Amino acid sequence: MIFDELDTLPDLQTEFRLTDDADVEWLAHPNWFFRISKFSLPLLHSPFVPESFFLHQLSAYPDDLENYVLKPLFSFAGQGVRLNITKADLDAIVNKENFLLQRKVTYEPVLQSPSGGVKVELRMMYIWPKGQDRPKLVINLGRLSKGEMIGVRYNVDVDWVGSSIGYFEI
Repeated sequence: MIFDELDTLPDLQTEFRLTDDADVEWLAHPNWFFRISKFSLPLLHSPFVPESFFLHQLSAYPDDLENYVLKPLFSFAGQGVRLNITKADLDAIVNKENFLLQRKVTYEPVLQSPSGGVKVELRMMYIWPKGQDRPKLVINLGRLSKGEMIGVRYNVDVDWVGSSIGYFEI
């Protein structure tokens, strides 16, 4: 469950309350979703990870801001992401500790559909079984896009987009 989604459903009726005392175990703490997906980016340095900075830790902004995106740390599905930012936009942010500045990733339309090129993002999903020394790959998520951003809400008026699992021979 992603709590931000619940805010979009003000009349949601459930048979339980999130505050009820229940005999449950978290598969993962809800904050991990955010920390793993974005919060760790500035801590990773690799040719395979886009250069990223916590906004509040920058003493100066990069000169080429057109090559960066602004992302709220605690959001999902592209909500709040700003693609074309200026120094004035960044200066106007009051709670800079809640934002990330990330070098843009350029997705090439590597798949051809009947209506044109399609960009692909492949996400790998792991679980970490108790007692194991490393996580285990369990499934993937292939996301297809023709828009500026990858995600369903950014591709509503185009075809051959969406998401699915990818099957591979091993």
